[in-house]
Amino acid sequence: MGFGSIKRYLVIIPPLMWLGLFFLIPFFVVLQVSLSDPALTRPPYTAIFTWDSWFPSGYIGDFENYAFLWSDSLYWRSYANSLKIAAVGSFICLLIGYPIAYVIARANSRTRNTLLLLVILPFWTSSLLRVYALIGMYSPNGFINSSLSFFGIIDTPLQLMQTDFAVYSGIVITYLPLMILPLYSALEKLNDDLIEASSDLGAYPLATFWRVTLPLSISGIIAGSLLVFIPSVGEFVIPALLGGPDQLMIGKTLWTEFFNNRDWPVASSVAMIMLAFLVIPMMFLRNTQGLKE
Repeated sequence: MGFGSIKRYLVIIPPLMWLGLFFLIPFFVVLQVSLSDPALTRPPYTAIFTWDSWFPSGYIGDFENYAFLWSDSLYWRSYANSLKIAAVGSFICLLIGYPIAYVIARANSRTRNTLLLLVILPFWTSSLLRVYALIGMYSPNGFINSSLSFFGIIDTPLQLMQTDFAVYSGIVITYLPLMILPLYSALEKLNDDLIEASSDLGAYPLATFWRVTLPLSISGIIAGSLLVFIPSVGEFVIPALLGGPDQLMIGKTLWTEFFNNRDWPVASSVAMIMLAFLVIPMMFLRNTQGLKE
């Protein structure tokens, strides 16, 4: 083994140890809990192995928790609602973020830096504070209803809280920068000569966008959509503060099982299935990148 190979391993080992310590070990702990049964002990679940001194001598775990999730429609409705809200929220972020990213990519260098700063600026404040700001705007005595009442547009306050609109706007306010930045990165690399050639060949601006700009920015669309979709699926704060009982998402269900019901095995099973749902789009992104390479 040469010195170059040793240096390569020295570079790889620290991130592998980091992933093993903070991802693989917690993953297997949650998997173990999901295969156990609830118990009135601390921690509140049974072991899945029998032990002979320091070594496991038998497996006594089961898949009853997964069977329970399969039979109870509450969990599947939570999963379906989470996927729907995450998908619609990602699409709304795409519709809003694409024009913003396009304008930033086509701006001059000084204006571009200022616009990028404005996009990144929300990250300097807590997402929880931004959600509370929306509560102040959407509440019956909030800014929107007070303004509409002041100008005589409405007589009674609008129901803005505990609606799908409030949840989707919360997702957009929280995750829109994660959509804009990958789109900007893809659009900024776009070759202007291709757009000029399309125009010289007689294509209308809309046709140029549809046949040249949009296909060349697909990588940014996929990356931005996944960056918004993946955290939105497990979102807890936004539906809890802005949504109502109809906006049941898997993050709220997971929290209820852990802290209210103290059923850690079922909660761990919920988390494992949610992880499986999230691995699919990540594998899709990886395969897409591999095809491009």
